[in-house]
This record gives sequence, structure tokens and C-alpha cells, in this order.
Amino acid sequence: MPPYADAIASFWKGRLAGGSGAVERPAISHLLRNASMPLDLGRTRTQAASLAAQIRGDGRQLLLLPGLLASEHRMEPMRAILEAAGYRAHGWGMGRNFGPRADTLEQIDRRVDEIRRSSGGAVTLIGWSLGGLFAREYAKFARAKVGGVVTMGTPFSGDPRANHAWRIYQLVSGFPVDRPPFTCRREEKPSVPTAALWSRRDGVIMPDCARGRSGERDHAIEVDCTHMGFAVAPEGILAVGHALETMRG
Repeated sequence: MPPYADAIASFWKGRLAGGSGAVERPAISHLLRNASMPLDLGRTRTQAASLAAQIRGDGRQLLLLPGLLASEHRMEPMRAILEAAGYRAHGWGMGRNFGPRADTLEQIDRRVDEIRRSSGGAVTLIGWSLGGLFAREYAKFARAKVGGVVTMGTPFSGDPRANHAWRIYQLVSGFPVDRPPFTCRREEKPSVPTAALWSRRDGVIMPDCARGRSGERDHAIEVDCTHMGFAVAPEGILAVGHALETMRG
């Protein structure tokens, strides 16, 4: 049994018991549609060459940060397509994302420095869900090293409990969802170009929380996919390519 199975069981026990407070969350029907991830992944594998041809890479260094309980393996199809399109895309090298730790930003900083040793230029961060929160906070932590931030279904705006993931986050990380172990100003926009990908069909995160408000991000790009689809569906990968174009200098 995977190490996070108990956390997931506790999460669903809490859901069936009636939830917490009056915070609005996505409809359960949308949440269940995330089960289409294997089909989305199959479409991406079949269309990989075509997807790469539709993205105009420019050699920029990219760092991909996975979501809660995901490893960089989950983002490998996106990384491979971005590489084939002409970007230099890298995994984060930190294993499975079990939530924030006191030294998370320092660990990302070491990975960014490794990437920069081969180019000397800034690194653009692409973060899925919780990985997007890490990306935004790291861009404030090390502004000179970051060329831009793309978030995918990341709840950087509004109530941190307006989603179906916050209980799992707390169980896995051991920290309250509104008190991570490092300085975090979720709604404050990093002083680098930012693009927020969001979906009405997300199912895990409330769309408004991932879209953000004016002043919290530079661009908001709607994507027709589920929350899991941001990382593996053709629509999610093409949207990342579009977001990177908005940051092209």
C-alpha cells in the first residue's frame, strides 16, 4: 500500500462526514472526472510529435515542479514534449512532493543553481497545483534567478480551503494549509512575468482560486481540462506552450 493511502482514506472520510464550514468547493461530479487521467495520458502519448510541433521553443531553461503527492515522473510526458519543441526542460529532482518543508525553497534553489551552471541564464518555473505555489514563492525568494512562472491549477488566490485537497495536504505535510513552514504570501504576485492556467472543469481547485485576480498574476489562461489533465492532457501541455510564449522577450 502506498505511504499516502491512509491520508487519502482520511480525506474521504472527512468528505463523507460533511466537510468543513461553508467554504465553496468544486462539484463532486467535476472531481470524479479526474479519473479520465489515463485516457488523457494516452492521447498525449499518441499525439506527442504533433504537440511538440505546435509549440515554439526558444531554448529557455525550464524547471517543472509536481503537485501534491506527485513525482516528477508524472510530468515526464510534458517535459519530453517541451524538450522536443526546443526548450531545455528539467525535473525538480526532489522525489515525490509530500508538501512543504522548512528548507523547500533552499532545495529548489540548489536545483536552479545546478541548471544555471550550464547556461548562466534565468530559469522559468512551471508548477502544477502545489508545485505552482512553490514556484511563486521561490520567485520571490530568488528573483534574479527566475525568468517567469507558469502555474497550472494552483490555488494562489482566495480561501486556501476552497478545494478538495487541503485535508490531504495537512495530513501529508503536517502543517496547517494556511501556515506553511516558510514565509508565504500566496496572493502577492512575484516580480517576474506570470501566467496562471485555470479550468472550469478542474474539479479539485475552485477556478477563481487558480485564475487569480488582477494584480495577482499577469496572464490568466483558461484550459479545457481536469486538474490532473493540466500535467498530462494535450490541452494542458499546449496551454503551457502558449503561456511560455506570453513571456517571450
